[in-house]
Amino acid sequence: MRNQNESLQEYKERIIDPISSSYCAAKWFNATIWLGHGQTTSCHHPPAHWIPKDELAENYKAIHNTKHKKLMRKMMQTGEKPQECEYCWKVEDIGRNNISDRVYKTEIYKDQDILNTANLDYEKNVDLKTLEISFDRACNFACSYCNPAFSTTWVKDINTKGPYLNIQSDGRGHFIDNAPWAASPTDTEDENPYIQAFWKWWNNGLSDSLEEIRITGGEPLMHKSVWKLFDWFRQNPNSTMRFAVNSNLVPEKEGILDKLIAASFDIQKFEMYTSAECSSAQNEYIRDGFKYDIWRNNLVRLLKESNVKKLHCMMTINSLCLESITEFMDDMIELRKEFGHRSPTMTLNILRFPSFQSAAILPIELKNQFKDNLTNWLPTKTEFLTDGEQSHVQRLIDYLDVVKTPHRNTAELPKIYNDFRYFYEQYDIRRGKNFRSVFPSFVNWYDSIDFNSENLGGVSIRGEDPATVDSYVNDDLGSRGWNVQKDELG
Repeated sequence: MRNQNESLQEYKERIIDPISSSYCAAKWFNATIWLGHGQTTSCHHPPAHWIPKDELAENYKAIHNTKHKKLMRKMMQTGEKPQECEYCWKVEDIGRNNISDRVYKTEIYKDQDILNTANLDYEKNVDLKTLEISFDRACNFACSYCNPAFSTTWVKDINTKGPYLNIQSDGRGHFIDNAPWAASPTDTEDENPYIQAFWKWWNNGLSDSLEEIRITGGEPLMHKSVWKLFDWFRQNPNSTMRFAVNSNLVPEKEGILDKLIAASFDIQKFEMYTSAECSSAQNEYIRDGFKYDIWRNNLVRLLKESNVKKLHCMMTINSLCLESITEFMDDMIELRKEFGHRSPTMTLNILRFPSFQSAAILPIELKNQFKDNLTNWLPTKTEFLTDGEQSHVQRLIDYLDVVKTPHRNTAELPKIYNDFRYFYEQYDIRRGKNFRSVFPSFVNWYDSIDFNSENLGGVSIRGEDPATVDSYVNDDLGSRGWNVQKDELG
């Protein structure tokens, strides 16, 4: 772990660099696992990959220890840079001593545990220390950068209104179908082989090795198995494992927040993750279903009424949030003044997929406007920000200054700009929104992009060969929603 007075750069030079130039402890000790349909990844940047059922049949720990991950570990031990970790390489290639997320994802573990992996047989199964899981994709939101793989509300949108039309770049895998591959392979959770493997591992060592388990979705407060975990903590009051829930905090059902607050007192180390990144009207546009006043009020309720030890706000940095991002961070600083260290910490997670929603593709005049705003804002707020938050803001400033493309397979700009305009024109109609009234800084550029409404009547994905549609989806496994968050991925 990073020493108290040690900078991130000093930590990197002391622990990570001696192992290799590409090492990241997340490949061993961290995982995100979508148990609903059977995919996993080591963090929210690399593309998710399928958990092969034949591997799972032989080894229930294969929900994390897939052969694919083991090969990535081997590469990192020898200093090779896995392509799937391109997000970190792109940040590091900016220079300026930028700290990529592999440092943040390594510093949380004990030094000796990290050093033990340096020469560990790469084929050995490793027990997780931090785990993020999703039991199901049920969600009451349909955020603009998300998709049917992570939201049943997005599924409903596609089912009732069909695919988005005339999307040409890497966004098409998001928006053309209802992601049937992301549905559970069984009718009930009890029959799902991935969920069965999780509970088997949980009862055979995983609940002992984990330092933190974090539940995501969809919206996890809608998932039956999440409340089963709350029951486990109630029955195991001596557990010191951190239990974190990643919730939109705008519950669909009345009484859910009351239930969450009550359950928090059964857990020694309970933390909440939530997401927002800009002013109320713009957040509500980007995150369809979001209600800023309710969200903020529920943050305050958690701080005042629950046993939450820490709140985290994961900001998904997409192009549209940049107009009022400092306004949002000022609001979080006001909470910090009132509630101190328990108030939400902020992480600025830069969206890469779909490309047309990335900040990297904006025209230079908008990039400069938003970069200058952040550059002027940061020095006036340092006393209220952690070192990590200052580093994240500076990283975004540098990103806007240097990075031209969000990822290596980015389409050419005409296609990206086409998708920007055609997506939001359709999004407005489907969701009852108005891009021009919500994002005034974008209007001149937005209106300069060629648009012909007739193209929405003459283009249809429905007529494409199913194999072609499948290839779109498979090519975009890494681009679904983070928030990426997810992403992201959403």
